[in-house]
Amino acid sequence: MTLPLILGCLWLVLANVIAMFPTRDKHIRAGMVLAVVGIPLLGWITWSNGPLWGLAFLIGGASIMRWPLIWFWRSVRRTG
Repeated sequence: MTLPLILGCLWLVLANVIAMFPTRDKHIRAGMVLAVVGIPLLGWITWSNGPLWGLAFLIGGASIMRWPLIWFWRSVRRTG
């Protein structure tokens, strides 16, 4: 297993652990930090291991970060 895949798995575990604990800001700050770290990590995984692994981690990350994606989709539909 390559280093990007190991870091990607750690990111997925960390995101799930963060989601388990309640916060006052509804995980907005944690989501921003996870996105800032996760997007370059996704690019690194895709670059070093191929598009299938990149797609697998994209789907895994999207399942964890689904509310920001839903909010983004709603804002795009409102403006367009």
